[in-house]
Amino acid sequence: MARFAYTARDQTGQTVTAELEAPARKDALRILGARNLQVLSVTETAGAGATRAKTSKSASSSPARTARMAAATPNRTECLPFLEALYDLATSGLSAGEAVRLLSVRIKDPRLRALCAGIWEQISEGAPLSRAMDNFPAVFDGSITNLIQAGEATGSLNDTLARLITHLTDQKELKRQLLTAMAYPIFMVFVSGGVILFFLFFLLPRLQGLLASLGGKMPASTRILIGFSNFTIHYGLIVAIAAVFGGISFWRWRQTEAGRVVTDAWALKLPLLGPFSVARTVLSFSQTLSVLLENGITAAEALRMTEKQIDNRVHRAAFNTATARVLEGEALSVALTRTGCFPDLVLDRLAVGENTGNVVPSLKQIANAYQKLIANQLNMFTKVIASGVLMAVFIFVGFIAFSIVSAVFQVSASFNMAR
Repeated sequence: MARFAYTARDQTGQTVTAELEAPARKDALRILGARNLQVLSVTETAGAGATRAKTSKSASSSPARTARMAAATPNRTECLPFLEALYDLATSGLSAGEAVRLLSVRIKDPRLRALCAGIWEQISEGAPLSRAMDNFPAVFDGSITNLIQAGEATGSLNDTLARLITHLTDQKELKRQLLTAMAYPIFMVFVSGGVILFFLFFLLPRLQGLLASLGGKMPASTRILIGFSNFTIHYGLIVAIAAVFGGISFWRWRQTEAGRVVTDAWALKLPLLGPFSVARTVLSFSQTLSVLLENGITAAEALRMTEKQIDNRVHRAAFNTATARVLEGEALSVALTRTGCFPDLVLDRLAVGENTGNVVPSLKQIANAYQKLIANQLNMFTKVIASGVLMAVFIFVGFIAFSIVSAVFQVSASFNMAR
């Protein structure tokens, strides 16, 4: 018989730490489950022989698990499909463990199947769903596993899953809107850039040879255009390489914490990007905090988790300061007012919610309003960028046409005078 030290939570919510004897770890988990204890950790405290046996068992099961994980490694994209599939089965009457076991067998997608198999392996050894999901940090972040743990503790796992799915779906839709908004301007930039480069590299040199053969002095606009074409032909590759190198260097610097803080501060000062960054912060804050509070997470934990979901580092630092003030007893709306990062209307809505005891509904109203605001901002951003690109292309093409026509007229006039 081996001896195991365990930490568990009883039915009253108190933490219990003790030891028991069992033939194996699975038996220890089974015994603790029969005692209606929610297991937090189980560690074998027996001698070296039992430890070696446990190591041998892990080693024997390791190759199969390693091969499975190597074939398909799950990532963040599997989070929402897993939760949706789990919710469908859980609402049909299956327990969470049985739902995961069924998913590990029935799902065809290799990555999602590997994720379900890994979670089922943990659950089959006695781990609760939240702790099994916590072993996959590349798929589930801390806020998700904490919400699942709260749902398990309160017996409202299905409701928690439904709120999580709604929250993650909204985030996915926002990312889709961002990609859609950027697709058209990027397409316009590439097409217009290709047309301009084609003219500078292929058409203009031939026209230049034709105009030079006719003789005469070309106008200033044509000389500027030809000079730009010659510069592009001779030094364009060097400029492109330097631009790529500079872009990569800037991107790597932005990945550092110092670079991220500086660039996020710059973004807040830009005409279009600044209001958009503020709107994204408000949406992320209101969505995340409302979901966490609605699922029974304490205010202190919810604020700390919400802070990690804020992308802009300037706003994150300000929110961290506001969280510290809230933990000292200050109202959230007052603490956020001191940061100067949140719009007045948002703070007024939050203050009303705090005064009436309806913080979660107020946060949901703010999230709904800012979802619509961000959609409008993305539409406007798309139109402004597309209009700017088209205007720049039209101006450049018009300058090219004016330069060529004026050169033709001037050369023709010089040719007629010479006759």
